[in-house]
Amino acid sequence: MAGSGSSMLYSFLLFTVILSLQEMYRGKLASSELFTILGGFISSLLFLVSLTFIGNFQEACGIRTGWGAVILAEAIALIAASTVHRVCITTCFLFSAGLLYEINNISGVMLSKSELKTKRH
Repeated sequence: MAGSGSSMLYSFLLFTVILSLQEMYRGKLASSELFTILGGFISSLLFLVSLTFIGNFQEACGIRTGWGAVILAEAIALIAASTVHRVCITTCFLFSAGLLYEINNISGVMLSKSELKTKRH
């Protein structure tokens, strides 16, 4: 597992690359229904990496993370989606909700595994 500093750097770089590519190809992403849905999915990936960046930044500063980080990351992703197409906003929100649900499940599984390891020793 990467440390919070390197994870923050990687997520910032991924955010920059994804946003740049999305803006370069926004004409193509808005050209058909399928590409519009793809644009929303790409924006939800922006949500994922910005949430990672914000969470690692708060952890590095010693601030407790919470729903504020999720709302800020979602706002960033929805603004980025709005530059492509109106429908991208809706699909980005739906894909982001799905990603957030899966992140929560994975986090719970990892937390329970780490608690089992500490109880054994």
